Amino acid sequence: MTGTLNSKESRYADMSLYEASFRVKHECPYRAISEQHPDLTIREWYLSDCQVIEITSSEAPTDELLEEIDELGTVLHESIDESGLHVVTQSCLCSLEGSIIQRFEEFNCLYQPPTIHRQGWEHYTVIAFDEADVRTLLQDLESDRDIEVLSKTAISEQRIPHSMLAPVDRLFEEVTDRQMAALRLALESGYYEQPRKTSIRELAEQTAVTRSTYEEHLRKAENKLLTNAGQFLRLVTATSSDDPLQVEKTQQAERAAD
Repeated sequence: MTGTLNSKESRYADMSLYEASFRVKHECPYRAISEQHPDLTIREWYLSDCQVIEITSSEAPTDELLEEIDELGTVLHESIDESGLHVVTQSCLCSLEGSIIQRFEEFNCLYQPPTIHRQGWEHYTVIAFDEADVRTLLQDLESDRDIEVLSKTAISEQRIPHSMLAPVDRLFEEVTDRQMAALRLALESGYYEQPRKTSIRELAEQTAVTRSTYEEHLRKAENKLLTNAGQFLRLVTATSSDDPLQVEKTQQAERAAD
């Protein structure tokens, strides 16, 4: 469960929060593949209309593993090099009816994505406003799943994970398919690496559009993405007193000079 805090949750803003991390084992689409390939790490996100799965491994994949991955959904990205395997897939959003995530909500616990699948276990983190809710949730899960609690701790308001405050798909609001495609091509071609591995002209030559059109798609995607990310940036820095660029000091000097 992600999104802005609703009015019910806001009432607890000044209270201690509780974070619990645990892992469970039961039958699910990713249990078999993560058990058969113990070097794999599978990260699972639920977006508004689909599931996105990121699969990584430090080992070179077998043909059998690649075939299994193909069956999980549409492959959006795949790379195999000396660092290992990295695959991103997308699939239809399966019904959450009766799922463990719904049970989190029933016990007033907020799900913190992603779900991490490793060696047959599903790893979860939840946030609750009452320690008793966490305890009751864990007891309920024990009724039909193998479960191991990894950590339980009280956290301050300032340490609330930012994924709790805004969903990931908000980053891509109003970014069109063409703009998204232009951004992805630039990213995967090394345009944002230092030093850059390609140019706008070389990127445009890989497409069916002109250089100016491609650059327009790319710049609009960058602008929208950074604008959308601005709220997250403010959240991340809201409780920090650091000023590594000495912006405040410079502004104070300018005001004094005036």
